[in-house]
Amino acid sequence: MNTAGSPRRSRFGPGLLVTAAFIGPGTITTASSAGAHFGFALLWALLFSVAATLVLQEMSARLGLVTREGLAEAMRAHFRSPLFGKFAVLLIVAAVGFGNAAYEAGNIAGAALALNNIINPGDGFWAVVIGGSAALLLASGRYRLLEGTLILLVLTMSIVFLLTAAMVAPAAKDLLLGLLRPTLPEGSVMVVIALVGTTVVPYNLFLHANAVREKWSADIPVDQAIRESRLDSGLSIGLGGLITLAIMSTAAAAFFSTGLAFEGGSLARQLEPLLGPAARYVFAAGLFAGGFTSAITAPLAAAYAVCGALGWRNNLSAPGFRLVWVTVLLTGTLFAALGTRPLTAILFAQMANGLLLPVVAVFLLLVMNSRTLLGQHTNGVGANLLGAIVVAVAVGLGVVKLLGVAGWL
Repeated sequence: MNTAGSPRRSRFGPGLLVTAAFIGPGTITTASSAGAHFGFALLWALLFSVAATLVLQEMSARLGLVTREGLAEAMRAHFRSPLFGKFAVLLIVAAVGFGNAAYEAGNIAGAALALNNIINPGDGFWAVVIGGSAALLLASGRYRLLEGTLILLVLTMSIVFLLTAAMVAPAAKDLLLGLLRPTLPEGSVMVVIALVGTTVVPYNLFLHANAVREKWSADIPVDQAIRESRLDSGLSIGLGGLITLAIMSTAAAAFFSTGLAFEGGSLARQLEPLLGPAARYVFAAGLFAGGFTSAITAPLAAAYAVCGALGWRNNLSAPGFRLVWVTVLLTGTLFAALGTRPLTAILFAQMANGLLLPVVAVFLLLVMNSRTLLGQHTNGVGANLLGAIVVAVAVGLGVVKLLGVAGWL
C-alpha cells in the first residue's frame, strides 16, 4: 500500500520516542550541572552528543526498516561464531537489560522528586504511582497509545525549558564560543562523559530499530520509509538537543559566576529570577515529564533488546516481552520507593552508559556493513567515517576518565 494519501501523523513518532528516552532526569540533572559549574564551556560536548546520536540512530532505524528485525536480532545473525554470539547476548542482557533496571530507578526517583516538591504524601508514594502508571500504559500493548503519551510529554518538556531559556536570552557570542571551541576546564571530564552518556544512549539503538517497524509497515517502499525516518529522526533529536541546550543555558545564567551554590535540591532555583514562586511548579512539570517518559521507554527498550538477543518473540503482547519490561519496571519502582538517591543513581548510570557506548557502537558499525543483511542499504564511506569518529571520541573520553580515576591525570 502506498502511503501518499495517509495521514501525515502516521509517518512520525519513533524519533520522538528516542527523544523521550534520552531527555530524562539524567539529562536535566547533568545539563544543569554542566551549565552551573562550567557556564557555556561544555556546549561543544552537547553538539557532539547530538551529532553522534543522529548518526547512530539513523543507522539503527535503517537496519530495522531494511531487515524488519531489531539490532539484537541482527547481531545474533551477524556473529555466527558461538563465542562472539554468546558474548553479544551477554553484553545486551547485561548492558541493556540489567543496566536499564538501574536507569529505571533513577527515572522513577527523578519524576517522584518533582512531584514531592509540590505535594509530599510520604516516602515512596509517588514512586509507586509513577511505576504503576507506566505499567498500565505498557500493559495496554498499544503502540500508538504509548507513542501519543510520550509525544505529549516531550512537548510539555519543550515548552517548559525552551520558553525559560528564551527568557534568559543568553548572549549569542557565548553560545557560539561554547559550541565551536572545545575546551576541558579543570574538573569537567566527568561531566563531559556524563553529558555524552545521557544523550547517546545505547538502549535507544535497540528501541529505534524496533519502533520504526511499528510505524512503517513492510508494504511501504523501503526507500520511502528510510527518507521519512531520517526526517523524523532529524527533527526529533534536534528538538532534544535544543531542550538540553536550553537547560544548560538557563543553569549557566542562574548559577555560573553568580556565587549561588548548586545542588540537586536547588535545581528549581534556576527559574526563580524569571518565574518567582511559580518556578517550583514549572520545573516540576519539566522534571516529571522527563522522568515519566524515560520510565516508560527504558523497560520498553530493555524488552526489545533482551527478547531479540535471546530469540524470544519480540512484540508488545508476547509473554517473554512482558516478563522483561515488568522485571525492569518492578525493580526500578522498588529501589525508588525504598529511597534511592536520585542524583547519585542518575549520574552514576549516565557515566557508565558513556563508557559502554563504544562497545555497542562498534557492534552497530559492523552489522551495518553486512551486505547479507542490508544489501544495497549498507553504510557508505561517509556513514562509516562519521560512525568511526563517534566511536573514537567516545573511546577517548572513556580513556581520559579511567586515567583520571587511576590518578594518572
